[in-house]
Amino acid sequence: MKNRREFLVKSALGVAGLVTAPSWLQGAPSIIKSYNKPNSLINGVQIGCITYSFRSMPDQSAEATLKYITDAGISAIELMGDPAEHFAGKPQLELDRRRMYQLGGKKRNGKELSASEKAELEELLAASDAYKKEVADWRASVDMKKFEDLRKMYKAAGVSIYAFKPNAFGRGNTDADIAYGMRAAKALGASHVTLEHPSDDAHTMRLGKLGEKYKMTVGYHGHTQETFNFWDTALAQSPRNGMNLDAGHYIAAGHTDLFPLIEKHHKRIMSMHTKDRRTKANGQDNLIWGQGDTPIPELLNTMKENKYKFPATIELEYKIPEGSDAVKEVQRCLAFCEKALS
Repeated sequence: MKNRREFLVKSALGVAGLVTAPSWLQGAPSIIKSYNKPNSLINGVQIGCITYSFRSMPDQSAEATLKYITDAGISAIELMGDPAEHFAGKPQLELDRRRMYQLGGKKRNGKELSASEKAELEELLAASDAYKKEVADWRASVDMKKFEDLRKMYKAAGVSIYAFKPNAFGRGNTDADIAYGMRAAKALGASHVTLEHPSDDAHTMRLGKLGEKYKMTVGYHGHTQETFNFWDTALAQSPRNGMNLDAGHYIAAGHTDLFPLIEKHHKRIMSMHTKDRRTKANGQDNLIWGQGDTPIPELLNTMKENKYKFPATIELEYKIPEGSDAVKEVQRCLAFCEKALS
């Protein structure tokens, strides 16, 4: 037994991470299981990260995204849809979206398209519609085990998924699309899904009721349209409607009542996007943490002192300095949090 224990330890230390470790390692001592795994739970405050933060990195696969997360030292995330859905086999889009938006914008702005441009736009739109149907068919039949496998892969590396953000919850999506997104979120281990607040009471009612049916909470995200009462209607409509508060955008909107808002709704806040923005009076810039007006240290310590359960989600939106990359900047944000909470 002594020799076998030594063999397990040496084997664990010889691999890059436990994602690729054999299944028999699951029975190894806890020191092996936690080796080389991130931990961004700081003094009771869960620091997370939305994987949108890594959008500038070259490989957007689920496996590469996991490496970005762990290299940054993050142990809990809000996962964007594409890495998970592509891992699960979502059909790939072979379409020049930029060209489609360019031609569509030209048309919307009242500029006349040439005959060839009209034909090109029609072809692109037809291809886009065909792809949407292909995706809908895939979502209706995809095996949720694919998402469970992704959750296990991330968990083995020390990363939990608390929120999922696929493009499945908009007003143009069917109930079947929404059901798929909620079922996938549950398979990933998420407590909630997120989307931009639709500013449509009928749709937030619809999402809340579907959330009740599929036992999944919906976190509504806002930008500078956030106000103290921004979420009130949705929260009243269903216990499955919640908040994906963005503290940086709230400050950029010029509000001074962020702390009273959090105190009032902390039980309904599912997660809080965290970034450093200047106030409206100061230009609203998105800056390296510590240079803006968002009171990030005070926010984190309020969470610690009051034992609030929602995570503070790093959202990297400031311009990445020359010579750096998204992983290094998320590391910098995490270090800022560690210092604030020390």
